[in-house]
Amino acid sequence: MEQLYPKYGLPFTGEPLSPVQVFGRTAPLVLEIGSGMGETTAAIAEAHAEADFIAVEVHGPGIGSLLNRIASKDLRNLRVVRHDAVEVLERMIPDASLAAIHLFFPDPWPKKRHHKRRLVQPQFAALAARKLAPSGVLHAATDWPDYADHIRHVFSEHENFREVEGGFALRPATKFEARGRRLGHPIRDLYFRLEKTLQ
Repeated sequence: MEQLYPKYGLPFTGEPLSPVQVFGRTAPLVLEIGSGMGETTAAIAEAHAEADFIAVEVHGPGIGSLLNRIASKDLRNLRVVRHDAVEVLERMIPDASLAAIHLFFPDPWPKKRHHKRRLVQPQFAALAARKLAPSGVLHAATDWPDYADHIRHVFSEHENFREVEGGFALRPATKFEARGRRLGHPIRDLYFRLEKTLQ
């Protein structure tokens, strides 16, 4: 963290960032919410050198692991923000700037009384619609069937999203997926494309 975050991290400023200033080029921009230990994030960034990626995570060991992957693979198209993802989306990501949002295995809050704590709610769908460029895709993955149903319901209810068959990138398997499979949970990948520009 001390050595690599100053090089590969982006401080939370509360002001819209300039992707061109961050990455030194104009390219499709992808935001990953909750990058965990970073294995999937780094693999996708390495496979898609034509795009730029910002990973948002709050867990220190996960950020440290991802920073090590960035350094070891010399990934010049991947940066990390240590901050609350909703605040990053709201205040640092310019409107209509994202080619994709990746949300892989978010906390399912499985108890019914905790469902209101789940990230995917109607207000999150509205925020994602503001930040995605036209035809941008939100790609969510979960191993909790009721959360998959909830995600589908939330995005299907938003007039600007349509469920599609694929997204910006194929998702390599994560440790959360492996754990889910061991527990017998079905893995669901859901894709929703922004169909038109919001007024």
